Amino acid sequence: MKNILIPTDFSENSWNAIVYALSFFRKIKCNFYFLHVSPYEEMIGGASFYDTKDAIIEKITHSSTEHMQVLLKKIEKLPLNTKHRFFTINEYIFFIDAIRKQVEDKQIDFIVMGTKGASGLKEKTVGSNTGDVITKVKCPVLVIPEKASYSKPSEIAFPTDYNIHYRSRVLDTISDILDMNDASLRVLHIAKKDTELSELQKRNKDFLHDCLEDKIEHSFHFLSNPNIEQAVQCFVESRDIDMITMIAKNLNFFQRILFHPTVEKISYHTETPFLVLHE
Repeated sequence: MKNILIPTDFSENSWNAIVYALSFFRKIKCNFYFLHVSPYEEMIGGASFYDTKDAIIEKITHSSTEHMQVLLKKIEKLPLNTKHRFFTINEYIFFIDAIRKQVEDKQIDFIVMGTKGASGLKEKTVGSNTGDVITKVKCPVLVIPEKASYSKPSEIAFPTDYNIHYRSRVLDTISDILDMNDASLRVLHIAKKDTELSELQKRNKDFLHDCLEDKIEHSFHFLSNPNIEQAVQCFVESRDIDMITMIAKNLNFFQRILFHPTVEKISYHTETPFLVLHE
């Protein structure tokens, strides 16, 4: 049984993430927790001068409850999956605090979040709430871009520079995802030029190979490119990659690939789901 947390603001973005998650976890028993966090501005904006704090919360609760009921009815129109159960939660605390609370209380295995891609060079490719969850909550996060539509993942890319040691918790989660989808892992090393790996990198690569051998269908790849984003884009297109998985601790790759502002011909962040893992 997996416990899946899906924050929602009732937008098309979050609906797309819900539809993807229901398909992605279709083969296993899951409890899906739909969480709506009322922002501070919403609570203040809905208040009159004479409203008490309890009255404000009651108003917001009523509105959020109605939206959740509409959401559940919408889900009921999708193909029924008897392996899935649905629960709704409304919170009135800071967003990250609400996420952390549910991760601990519900023993969440995965967080699934939709995100809207940037429309300009100065905008980030991941929204602030999603970015905060990815960087501040130690739980696997599946990020579903606005243009991503579900297809059964068969090729999952794993960009790495081999500069970090891969802990069993991370590798077990990757293995779990691959088994769930009968998918293959494509380990991608990107460097500015074709130079020999350091002793540390060699040890980490060998360790990764030993852990994957006889357990996971995988292969190792190398691309020489001074621009990491372009290299990932090339690999995604050439291999028809369905998902990218990364380790948050690997900051050099993680920050540049997922958070770098948009550049021309870079589209993976609007089309390809990301699975971000924490140690």
